[in-house]
Amino acid sequence: MWLRSIGALLFVFFLYWSGRPCPRPATPRNVVLLIGDGMGLDQISAAYVHRPETFVFDRFPVMGLQKTSSSDNLVTDSGAAATAMATGVKTYNSAIGIGPDSSRLVNIVEYAAAAGLATGVVATSSISHATPAAFTAHRRLRGQVEQIALDVARAPLDLFIGGGERYFTQRYDQQNLLDTLRARDFTVYPSGGRRLRRIDAEVPEKLAYFTAFKEPLSSLAGRRYLPDAAELAMRRLAVRSAKGYFLMIEGSQIDWAGHQNDGAMLLAELQDFQRTVARVLRVAREQGDRTLVIVTADHETGALALGEGSKMGRPVLDFASKKHTGNLVPVFAAGPGAEAFYGIYENTGIFERMRAALGL
Repeated sequence: MWLRSIGALLFVFFLYWSGRPCPRPATPRNVVLLIGDGMGLDQISAAYVHRPETFVFDRFPVMGLQKTSSSDNLVTDSGAAATAMATGVKTYNSAIGIGPDSSRLVNIVEYAAAAGLATGVVATSSISHATPAAFTAHRRLRGQVEQIALDVARAPLDLFIGGGERYFTQRYDQQNLLDTLRARDFTVYPSGGRRLRRIDAEVPEKLAYFTAFKEPLSSLAGRRYLPDAAELAMRRLAVRSAKGYFLMIEGSQIDWAGHQNDGAMLLAELQDFQRTVARVLRVAREQGDRTLVIVTADHETGALALGEGSKMGRPVLDFASKKHTGNLVPVFAAGPGAEAFYGIYENTGIFERMRAALGL
């Protein structure tokens, strides 16, 4: 019975969305991929019920669903899911930028950089955490954080913003990767340095900005940088290359709240992520509507549901797990090329559609 109910719900859902006006086919110059780690359909529902006046997802004219399984498990982890979106290949859980046979995969950042586009990665986790790592590194296990940091320091990036400075400076091999970055013409801001808002957004220099020595704070604990980081990244990458840019932005700690079954933290992280999405849409308009904006998740975390007693402005969040689930997750798209994201497809389809949109 419950399977029939889900099927009916999805049918009505797509009937509504398929009846909305479809954007005219166009070619974007830029692609911004926002990943709400652990953000499933019920997290989207919770965000709406919590603060309907700030709900951002109804600004997207196109919606789809992606299947999140990894090569070895119906329930993926972030490393395998992000690798699928970054490379177009499903791999085993915990893999970072390599295939099931441990072969090195070319990711969207590497494709974009080879074509002359500027590239960037922003996260509210350490920059060597699983999801951002899949766009910059190639390692057998996501836990190889110091090796991942070495890959980040060598990756064809023009900008990254996130935590985890310790993996670049307090290393077993005694290397100081901040020196490696400076040798590659990066302007490096260690954690505790200049505030993000004081950095010039209109200069074409490479930028490495650390938001924390270890992991960044949660939004509830006072972290506020993600919307500003998204805007800074978009503006700097736009002047970095006239050919365009690719930027991945992760709201990392939505997932952490799900693992902890912490409803207050989850709502705060979702609100911060929505503010970031809204800022990205605004900057995209200011840059001439040449940017394809995609918002999705790597998987759902917590088996969340809106519980009995939920009211507008006061959602009751019921968690059935502290782990990931195998649920389909939403995909929202706006801007030139957005129409390609209609439908239901594998997570590898995110890569395929982004690559096609940029002509890579």
